[in-house]
Amino acid sequence: MAALKVTTSFVYLSNPHTYSRKSTLSRKRITPMAATLTTTTVGLAETFTRLKKQRKVALIPCILAGDPDLSTTAKALKLLDSCGSDIIELGIPFCDPLGDGPVIQAASARSLARGTNFNAILSMLKGVVPQISCPISLFTYYNPIHKRGVENFMSTIRDVGIHGLMVPDIPLEETESLRKEAIKKKIEMVLFTGPTTPNDRMKAIAEASQGFVYLVSSVGVTGARTSVSDRVQTLINEIKESTTKAVAVGFGISKPEHVQQVAGWGADGVIIGSAAVKILGEAKSPEEGLRELEKFIKSLRFALP
Repeated sequence: MAALKVTTSFVYLSNPHTYSRKSTLSRKRITPMAATLTTTTVGLAETFTRLKKQRKVALIPCILAGDPDLSTTAKALKLLDSCGSDIIELGIPFCDPLGDGPVIQAASARSLARGTNFNAILSMLKGVVPQISCPISLFTYYNPIHKRGVENFMSTIRDVGIHGLMVPDIPLEETESLRKEAIKKKIEMVLFTGPTTPNDRMKAIAEASQGFVYLVSSVGVTGARTSVSDRVQTLINEIKESTTKAVAVGFGISKPEHVQQVAGWGADGVIIGSAAVKILGEAKSPEEGLRELEKFIKSLRFALP
């Protein structure tokens, strides 16, 4: 498995040119299936602004589309929203997800094996997004964007109600065309920084990032860790010295004590990926996976201010 460099807009593959590709629980309730929300969902940056005024930290869970199936993904999105998620990160399955650890790699393989494709994901989102009160940000490798064309891709995801975009295998220097088109389509493109990112580069990333700055807590691929490095506190402070944008921490965040610790260090948001993906993907049934996911997300929500 390839390790990733954390010196770019996030982490990028050794050869970046290889395109192998809200508040509290009580305030949010799931919308009935046949109904749609009457209020307009705000974007990523505005979500953080609102939470900051309330002195709250954003809960940002991540699941992978199509694992175990798209019907369960749709239910999971609504469940995450009803459990108090402030932003949801939705991963797009990819055949060669080198930036991800074994849990998400396996989830991608299962999803693709079931025939999940981007058009099917868009169709699912078109029906689900109107029933969700928090913004959704897509996490995708560059290949699906390259295949559709940047302008068409941005228009397509905006049309189904997506607010944010994260692309892990493109370095900062090559994000300009993506960022320009994202701005035109009112998509907030989140960039990444990490423990090995030089200070000057981190400042450039923070300036260019939209929505918030994604701080990778550790070097390497995604996956749950037993603990969060104390170095993260220093990194949060360094980023905040160079920008007023929100900072959310991801990679290895998998327990209530993790989110509590990171929030205490001053993070504006916590991102939970592999732990949530594993619950859904490895459950004995979709129903069991959803039940366990609900328990897990509620435990994280209660651990946050």
